Amino acid sequence: MNVLVIVAHPDDEVLGMGGTILKHFTQGDIVTIAYLATGIAARRSTNFQNTTNYKITKNDKLKMKNQIIKLRKDARKACNILKVRKNIFFDFPDNEMDTVPSLEINKIVEKLVKENKPYRIYTSHYGDLNVDHRVVSEAVLSTCDVLSLNVKEIMCFEILSSTESAFPYKFEPNYFINIRKELKQKMKAMQSYKNEIREFPHPRSIQNIENNARKWGTVSGFYAAEAFQIIKKLEK
Repeated sequence: MNVLVIVAHPDDEVLGMGGTILKHFTQGDIVTIAYLATGIAARRSTNFQNTTNYKITKNDKLKMKNQIIKLRKDARKACNILKVRKNIFFDFPDNEMDTVPSLEINKIVEKLVKENKPYRIYTSHYGDLNVDHRVVSEAVLSTCDVLSLNVKEIMCFEILSSTESAFPYKFEPNYFINIRKELKQKMKAMQSYKNEIREFPHPRSIQNIENNARKWGTVSGFYAAEAFQIIKKLEK
């Protein structure tokens, strides 16, 4: 089975479904991950920390480009741990994807689907707090709904530190995947993003990643699980 994961930022894929990605590999599936936004420029800083500035100097922009290169290297390390052989990077503006014409983003999604021919697509949740996550989700849903792209399944996942911060909470999982064997590798993959990890009790801490997997495990009867919301499922 061909599987396509479409996210906004590097680390979204691990936070949302790192264990499931590895599980697809062990089942013989082919996983492709596409990152649509740069994932770092919104912080407007040169040290991976957030600032209150919006306008930045040309020198700062150059330094942030180097940060983007570093982040993509981290993404490749994480993908190697999860046995992903193909990842694709785009350059939409970080936390400003709502400023891009939706048609432009939809065309990228359409191209990804036509080139990779996925049976199943995973993406971020449409009710997420982060604007990029919402835009990517909407692009996937609208593109695959309007066009005859032969996608049989679309599933949304939560992204820790963002989805659960939206009030009211809209993520309503109805599909759970057992990641007991994959949980350690998921946490190891997240450690590749050393500039994105935070200390507990931050949602992006390693401890919370484990806690969250255990939480969904208690909901589904597994030792550890990842949760998904089925958006579309076609069956003959």
